[in-house]
Amino acid sequence: MLFTQYYLDCLSQASYLVADDATKRAVLVDPRRDIDEYLADVRARGLTIEGVINTHFHADFLAGHLEVAAATGAWIGYGQRAETEYPIRKLTDGERIRLGDVTLEIMETPGHTPESISILLYEHADDPVPYGVMTGDALFIGDVGRPDLLASLGVTADELGRMLYDSVQRKLMGLPDEVRVFPAHGAGSACGKNLSTERWSTIGEQRRTNYACSPMSEEQFLELVTAGQPSAPGYFAFDAVLNRKARELFDHSKAPRPLSAAEFAAARAEGAVVVDARDPQEVATGHVRGAINIPADGRFAETAGSVVAPDRKVLVVAPQDREEEIVVRLARIGLDRVVGYLREPERAFLELVADLARASRVTATDLQAALESAQPPVVLDVRNAGEREQGVVDGSLHIPLAELTRRIDEVPADQPVVVHCAGGYRSSVAASLLRNAGRADVSDLLGGYAAWQTMLQPAA
Repeated sequence: MLFTQYYLDCLSQASYLVADDATKRAVLVDPRRDIDEYLADVRARGLTIEGVINTHFHADFLAGHLEVAAATGAWIGYGQRAETEYPIRKLTDGERIRLGDVTLEIMETPGHTPESISILLYEHADDPVPYGVMTGDALFIGDVGRPDLLASLGVTADELGRMLYDSVQRKLMGLPDEVRVFPAHGAGSACGKNLSTERWSTIGEQRRTNYACSPMSEEQFLELVTAGQPSAPGYFAFDAVLNRKARELFDHSKAPRPLSAAEFAAARAEGAVVVDARDPQEVATGHVRGAINIPADGRFAETAGSVVAPDRKVLVVAPQDREEEIVVRLARIGLDRVVGYLREPERAFLELVADLARASRVTATDLQAALESAQPPVVLDVRNAGEREQGVVDGSLHIPLAELTRRIDEVPADQPVVVHCAGGYRSSVAASLLRNAGRADVSDLLGGYAAWQTMLQPAA
């Protein structure tokens, strides 16, 4: 058996290649949209991809099933409840897919979505115990898939939660302890609240350590798995629907081109939004007025999907020589309307000087002094609800970053605003959003709440 996990840190997303080394027949599970790495691997190993299986309709990225099928002729498989605009092979509970001696077996595990499946993996067709199980978003390491994303129209979170209880507590926990668990996501994904940084585990380990896998009633399970979930990024519903559709294929050869300063300015004047992926400190010293700062070194794609509408045209300002990377990362979540990018931002800025602005950043000491002044600022906390259990700035307004675009009118427009998150990444994004919306006096807190907390601690 050949078995490879591909892990994409930016989206905390795992995909898998399974093959029989004797027959060279292979299947891809939950591939991302840019498929060159998979194709290079199968060519190097002399494999043939016969099928591509999605464990469910993903909400956090566009899956690469259409790209794989177009490149290899592979069939596309989903759970039997799936309905799509393109031809699929509906996989039923207990169905076996033989690649030779290596065998896959379908296990229906609805709950995160109605059509969700897990895939049991056997090194040998007659093995009494599976080598492992690819659980999609049903079971994570340390958590389970949330049933409240509402990506499945016509099914309530309560109904999905009860499906998930049966899938986790009865089906997956019914497997032997030694079965390895290979999930579709890891720590940082908004598909759950308590995901581990570990890339794989075992059923036994999850039975012992995963809060949702301990024996409990259905009602207890529902209460536990729905409490404290982070706000879902705005693009999730868009991607969940688009993964059902016969959409346009991703094509590297159609990459956006570098733009002159004049071309960039013209596209901006026509309504394109500027996504500036440079470091927040660089952006603070000079950026195109109204640009949204989403630093490349972080959860770039998920954050972009939270603050940029999928129908907006996009102009990119990127760290030098990372332009194509930024475009690919946007495409992974379906933000395909990139007009182009500035090849050398610093040089282009000399021609765009009338449209440039600086951004204010303050230290924790600065913020404390401002709060004690005659005209204190509004402090906007853009962390998720669960993070506020670690402490808050007294009197702060709380709007998670994923909700800010639709709740921006709740932020007072006639007062200075200081934005903070946990460490400083999301606050720079949020501050740039507020400036884009016309707020004039906005700062972000250097070091986030961690810096504020450290300042308040008495000296040893």
